[in-house]
Amino acid sequence: MSVLIVGSTALDSIKTPGADKPRLLGGSASHAAVAASFFAPVRLVGVVGEDFPRRYLALYRRRGIDLAGLQIVPGKTFHWAGEYEVNMNNRRTLKTELGVFESFTPVLPPAWRDTPFVLLANIAPGLQHHVLDQMRRPAFVVADTMDLWLNIALPELLKLLRRVDGFVLNESEARQLTGEDNLIRAAQKIHRLGPKTVIVKKGEHGAILSALGGLFISPAYPLSRVVDPTGAGDSFVGAMMGYLSAAKGPVQAHLRRAMIYGTVVASYCCEGFGLQTTTRLTRAAIEKRARALEKLTAF
Repeated sequence: MSVLIVGSTALDSIKTPGADKPRLLGGSASHAAVAASFFAPVRLVGVVGEDFPRRYLALYRRRGIDLAGLQIVPGKTFHWAGEYEVNMNNRRTLKTELGVFESFTPVLPPAWRDTPFVLLANIAPGLQHHVLDQMRRPAFVVADTMDLWLNIALPELLKLLRRVDGFVLNESEARQLTGEDNLIRAAQKIHRLGPKTVIVKKGEHGAILSALGGLFISPAYPLSRVVDPTGAGDSFVGAMMGYLSAAKGPVQAHLRRAMIYGTVVASYCCEGFGLQTTTRLTRAAIEKRARALEKLTAF
């Protein structure tokens, strides 16, 4: 089954202590779509400007990503610039230029409104609502978010939680949303807001799943060197959704293994700048690392 992914398509300029990489392909939808494409057909909804490099459009197409929902409009593409310290957990934003993304209204091609699996990547809750208003009874909808929307669009976000099956956020956002320091209690509170599936991302410490099947702890794949963690969280949830859409049977039966595959693809994302490593990845390499992670966690 196909996965519909709606989010930002951007140009990222990334600086680390060892390198400076301008105008890489980035954005939440880009990372998620490429990650999902290893498992299932992907339909991408986003917006770019006239300055968006044609080689990036070709890259999407090489991954089999359907671009019928990607708007190319006059103006400049969303551009984000950030700098990482030696400790990659510390990052600061140098520049944010919204460009055409500032007036983005996602429009779904009519044939896409029956897509069974939907990932509402990190965009404003109002836009996420707008996407769901166009859908016809999707089978499984997951929404991602960020602290900005908790600060400026909380009422819309709370309404959204009543409309989605799964919700993904990081640990600081979980604490902010619920007022709970304990992540297990935080997940329980989020369940009461609507979603039956809650995933709390913990960066280099993996992720916690709270769902109908109980709790599951997914470790991060251990890396000896991290080049650029930008987009790792989006790669995680994108690969997870791609795997779920390809699996047969109830979604809840496959969530744990889907998180492992998401973890593996996210680990490859961290080994290169932007999408440079992910786009050169193979399914065989993903399977090999998934087996290695299984051995690392078996006892």
